[in-house]
Amino acid sequence: MARKLPDEGFIYTKDMVLDSAEVPGVLRKYRSEAWKSYQELPFPTLKDEAWRRTSLRDFDFKSVQLSRPTGPSGTAHTMSTGILPEKFFDKKPTALLGPAGVKIREGDKLAQSGVIFSSLQSAAENHPDLVEKVLGKIVSPSDGKFAAAVGAFAADGIFIYVPRGVIVEDPLFGIITSGPENSALFFQTVIYLEENSSLSYLQETLSPLENSTPSLTGENLEIFVGQNATLRITELQTFGEKVWSFGHKKALVERDGTLEWEIGALGSALSKHFVSVDLVGEGAEARVSGMFFAEDDQHMTYNTQQRHLAPRTSSDLLFKGALTGSSRSVWRGMIYVAPGARFIDGYQANRNLLLDPAARSDSIPGLEILNNDVRCTHGSTVGKIDQEQLFYLLSRGIPRKEAEQLVIQGFFEDILSRFPLQEVGNQLWSKIQNKLLA
Repeated sequence: MARKLPDEGFIYTKDMVLDSAEVPGVLRKYRSEAWKSYQELPFPTLKDEAWRRTSLRDFDFKSVQLSRPTGPSGTAHTMSTGILPEKFFDKKPTALLGPAGVKIREGDKLAQSGVIFSSLQSAAENHPDLVEKVLGKIVSPSDGKFAAAVGAFAADGIFIYVPRGVIVEDPLFGIITSGPENSALFFQTVIYLEENSSLSYLQETLSPLENSTPSLTGENLEIFVGQNATLRITELQTFGEKVWSFGHKKALVERDGTLEWEIGALGSALSKHFVSVDLVGEGAEARVSGMFFAEDDQHMTYNTQQRHLAPRTSSDLLFKGALTGSSRSVWRGMIYVAPGARFIDGYQANRNLLLDPAARSDSIPGLEILNNDVRCTHGSTVGKIDQEQLFYLLSRGIPRKEAEQLVIQGFFEDILSRFPLQEVGNQLWSKIQNKLLA
C-alpha cells in the first residue's frame, strides 16, 4: 500500500468528493480512484524536475474554496475579455461551463447524427459505457497532484462523442469561466472520436470579471482520435491577472488518425500545463501549434511530449512566445520514440522573443530515441527583436512603435495562420496589439 504523504498545498477532504449515491457509478468509481491518487501524491516543489523552474510559493492554496454549483445549471458570461466574440458561437452548438454548472446548447442536427455533446455528468448517466472507455484512461489521476485534484473534486465537465463515420461539419464551441476570487474551479473535457469521424472544436477559458484576489482553475483534457478520424481542436486562454491555471492535457491517436491542435494563451498570473500526444497506431500524425504572450510578472510554463509508440507516425510541434516586463516562460519538450517504432518523422521547435531586458525564457528541447530508422529534429531560440528588420522598416518612414509591432506580428504569423478560423487569429493579434499599446 502506498504511503500517504502530507498535503502541503490544498486542504480538501474526502467529504468534498462528489461520489454520493446520486452520482453515476462510472463517475463514483473514477473519483474514488482519483481520491486515492490525490492522497498518495505529494504536492509539487522545485525539487521535482517537471516543476524545477516553476515556484508555487506565492499562492496560498489553503485559502481557495472549491467552486460548487449553487443554482440552476447555466452560467453568466461577460465575453468582452475573451478572444471568441459571441457572434462566433451564437445559435451554434455550445457548452457553457462555470461555477454555476454546465449549460449545453446542442442542436437537433447533432442529436440526429448520434453525436453526444453534453455535460460529463449527463453523459455518465445516459452513456456510461462510452464515458468509461475514455475517462481516466488517457489522463490518469496518478499523473500528478493537480490531475488527481481535478479527478476527485471536479463538479462537472464537457463530454463530446462522435460516432463512427460521422462528419461534424460545423465547429462546436466550449466556453469556460473561472470562479470568483478565493475559489478553485476544477473541470474536465473528454473528446471521443470513433473511426472515420471528423470534428472541429474550439474552447476558450476566461475570466468574466477581474478579481482583486487570486483564484485557481484546474483542467484535465482527454482526447481519443480513432482510426482514420480527424480532430481539429483550438484552445484559447484569456484568464485575468489573478488566476492561477493548471492543466493536464493529452491526446491518443489511433492508426491513420489525424490531430491538429492549436493553443493560444494570453492571460493568468501563472499557467502550468502538460500537453502530450501519444501516437499509438501506424500512420497516426499530429501537429501541435502554440503561442503565448506574457507581460508584467506573468509566468507561463508548457511541458510538451510527442510519444511515437507505433511505426510510420509523424509529429510536428511549434511553440512561440513573446515576453514583456519581467515576465517569464518555461518550455520543456520531449520527443520519445519507442523501441519498435521505426520510420518516424518527429519535429519540435520553440521560439521566444524577449521584448524587455527583465523578461526571461527557458527553452529545453529533448529527444529520447530507442531505435534507428527515424528522422527526429528539435530546436529552440531565445532572442530580441531583429535589428535589421527594424532598421528596414524605420528606413521606410514607419514610426518605431508601429515598426516593432510589425516585427512581432511577423514573428507570430505562421502560428496565427494555423488557427482554423481566420477571425480567431485576427482576434488573438488584436489582443496582443492592445497589450503592446497599453
